[in-house]
Amino acid sequence: MQFTGTIPANLINFILVTVFSLLIGLSQRRIHSVTNELNHTFGTDRTFTFIGILGFILYIIGGEQPVLFMGGGLVLAMIMGISYYYHIRDLKEFGATTIFVALITYCLGPLITTQPLWMVLLVVVTVLIFTELKDTFTTISLKFDRYEFITLAKFLIIAGVILPIVPDKPILTGLSLSPYKIWLAVVVISSISYISYLLKKFVFPGASIILSGILGGLYSSTATTIILAKKSRKEPQHLNQYMAGIIFATAVSYLRILILILVFSQPLFTRVWPFLIALSLLSAATGVGILYYRNRLITTFDQELHDDKNPLEFKAALIFTALYVAFTFITYGMMNRFGAPGLHILSYIVGLVDIDPFLVNLFQGKYEGALDLVIYATFQAIISNNAMKMLYGSFFGGKKAAISLVPAFLLIIALTIGVLFIV
Repeated sequence: MQFTGTIPANLINFILVTVFSLLIGLSQRRIHSVTNELNHTFGTDRTFTFIGILGFILYIIGGEQPVLFMGGGLVLAMIMGISYYYHIRDLKEFGATTIFVALITYCLGPLITTQPLWMVLLVVVTVLIFTELKDTFTTISLKFDRYEFITLAKFLIIAGVILPIVPDKPILTGLSLSPYKIWLAVVVISSISYISYLLKKFVFPGASIILSGILGGLYSSTATTIILAKKSRKEPQHLNQYMAGIIFATAVSYLRILILILVFSQPLFTRVWPFLIALSLLSAATGVGILYYRNRLITTFDQELHDDKNPLEFKAALIFTALYVAFTFITYGMMNRFGAPGLHILSYIVGLVDIDPFLVNLFQGKYEGALDLVIYATFQAIISNNAMKMLYGSFFGGKKAAISLVPAFLLIIALTIGVLFIV
């Protein structure tokens, strides 16, 4: 690391090794002081500093032959092994974090000498952060049950194993439908839902009504509307908050759709992103208006506002896949038989059910010279779905809920219709 033409590189490297090793050692001292293990640990600030310096000296003396460095590492490992043996024997504790941190510190010399500074800083910062987050990791791990790791394994399988190996060849001539596109749609939808699920369960386990509505919008704004509307009947004193949560879920649904567009259709994203963001912000402003209509602040918390059901259930994936394939054939048939009017009619009909499979199919489709048609169909499906959420919320929430929801949704629908004239 030659910073200037006058300061020897080894001097700079030695200073960096010393400083970084000392920082790691000070971190170890703080941790063991808090846990009252300072007298039983292998070493802290000075010991770790000397370990880093030793590794640096042996590495530069050995030159291109790392025999000295490897020998020193072996001796260090033996010394720490002996210390660890007596630590286990006397204290009955089996943690080996300090040993691994010491070995990383020993490797700082060759790391600083051979790698760019950003890489060295990344390693040091990672070590400092992970050693300091022991209690945090313990708290998080207590929230996990075995099903959470099964869920994570499912997600990694569908996204990292199955997706890369499925073929990307059309199933039928004339249809832009392939196993890869089908599975990519499943992965994208599952990813958004999984993120919402993790945020709700681990980051915001006691989320407020409003925050639950926002997170629910990432998962499914329609399902969130139904659940919040039902809850509002049981807690009428917080009606404004539940209604605002429904509107916030709709505001987030615009961003959810924008993410899908970004993944599947760059040209479409370029055309519509300002409008979807504007509609999201205006919808959120409508929710704020409902929230403070009678100056009722957010004072309650509820951990059961929406279902914490696993978003990667095999049944849910099958339903989405079936709907996606069905809408592919239906859209293809409507376009061939009725042309653009057929797609317009279909876009309004799908609002009665789940619009995600239809929209993903629409974004992935190759309709030559029909970008405007796709844009219109997208916003028409959104309008139809918002109308259904208005009806769902009014039905499950009752007359008092309808007083807030109907004007709010009519305003959002009117704004979305207005976009159709300027997009």
